[in-house]
Amino acid sequence: MVKKQIVQKQIVQKQIEDKLTAALVPSHLSVVNESHMHAVPPNSETHFKLVIATSAFEGKRAVQRHQMVYGLLADELAGEVHALALHTFTPEEWSDANSAPDSPECLGGGK
Repeated sequence: MVKKQIVQKQIVQKQIEDKLTAALVPSHLSVVNESHMHAVPPNSETHFKLVIATSAFEGKRAVQRHQMVYGLLADELAGEVHALALHTFTPEEWSDANSAPDSPECLGGGK
């Protein structure tokens, strides 16, 4: 039973990766489960850091890029996902930056 729970818990991250890959065809995509940094049960999938570079973001402001991602992940955000840190780039911006900021320590929830 425990193994089944762990496998099911990894489904959310895969769903996020699959949806973003299919819709935005990113040149770079990193979905990091950061739930372990927060006050949640082991193997949770509640907090993610997303780094994505795609030409679909060309000419779009940060808010518009985030809205695109939120729209694609509406089901996940309405369910188990509690927090999603977004770092959105065009391919050229990613080539220049080639990294995203480190995530801060958890400040809430008693962690």
